[in-house]
Amino acid sequence: MTDTVNFPEVFDRKRRRIVRDRAYARANGDDFFSQIMAEEILERLDVVKRTFRRALIIGLPSTRLGTELEARGMTIVFADSSARLATALGGVICDDDRLPFADHSFDLIINMGSLDTVNDLPGALVLIRRILIPDGLMLAAFVSAESFLSLKSVIMEAEGDRVSAHIHPQIDVRTAGDLMARAGLTMPVADSDDLRLRYSSLQRLISDIRDVGGSNIMRGGVSPIGPDVYRNIQSLFQAQAAVDGKFAESVTILYLCAWAPHPDQPKPARRGSGQVSLTTTLSGSGEERSGN
Repeated sequence: MTDTVNFPEVFDRKRRRIVRDRAYARANGDDFFSQIMAEEILERLDVVKRTFRRALIIGLPSTRLGTELEARGMTIVFADSSARLATALGGVICDDDRLPFADHSFDLIINMGSLDTVNDLPGALVLIRRILIPDGLMLAAFVSAESFLSLKSVIMEAEGDRVSAHIHPQIDVRTAGDLMARAGLTMPVADSDDLRLRYSSLQRLISDIRDVGGSNIMRGGVSPIGPDVYRNIQSLFQAQAAVDGKFAESVTILYLCAWAPHPDQPKPARRGSGQVSLTTTLSGSGEERSGN
């Protein structure tokens, strides 16, 4: 149960499960973007002066994330709507807004690349607050708004008058911070990391999106890209490439951090002051992707 009712179902739950099954089958959670998210989350855990005992990982985690947490003495429970993932990891099959865990079950919850495709996002955050112990920590990461703008522009131009959605809608940093506060989580911080990427092939770029479960899962049907449109996209991709043949793309990864309420916590700062972008650089000037 969540605290929200009668919310509109934006995403097709069945298609979401299928897309996430396929994403896990393709990369086993070790896709390009999930590895970056996992590394950043582990770095943030390193600066938290707290010992965590029982952690819940929701989403498509990289292999390294689970291994590192277990090495730190944590008991790990995995959960995702992907039956393939849950079966492989001995986890629980469930949606983020329908978590079947008892209140105060975990002292750490990590959501990997999943919150951006939840129908009831406020309810999902409320559930996270409930199943955390008092003063438990939530960390989350996902590809946010203002990502893949170059690819989206190329697809729109290639489709002409028949433009369809092919990548699901995404969340911006301000909205994420507000939603954490509304859910009753304390000391919320939402910050983002801008990645400047260069791709030598369209297939590699599309593969990275599919590997992280970024395909369109909107309700009301999906319009596949036909062969003629795909050829147009390929031509535009090549035409917009730099002299070295590589296509520039930008991706913003959003990171969330918040705590379950506890009476001994510091008093929250003025509303909004904990939701300022704290953009960090993970890999110097950026990442480069090469395709076959």
